[in-house]
Amino acid sequence: MQTDPSSEPGAPWWKFPLVWMVIAGPAIVVVAGFVTLWLALRASDPLVAGDYYRRGMEINKTLAERDKALMPAVQGRNHAATPVPAPTGR
Repeated sequence: MQTDPSSEPGAPWWKFPLVWMVIAGPAIVVVAGFVTLWLALRASDPLVAGDYYRRGMEINKTLAERDKALMPAVQGRNHAATPVPAPTGR
């Protein structure tokens, strides 16, 4: 006479390695999230400079002046790279 396999008591769930593999992934992500939160809250980010906007505007003016000085070279390069139109055969 055979017994019903579902009526036999099995091992508890924590004794199966596959269960721990399934639980380990999300558990590691949760721990990593808390570590990241701790790192983010540990210290505030300092402002680079109090007058960052004025400095940025000065950099833009400097770059514009440099671009004006290079304009003849850029035009020459663009002219040299422009293909010559094919002659029309009239």
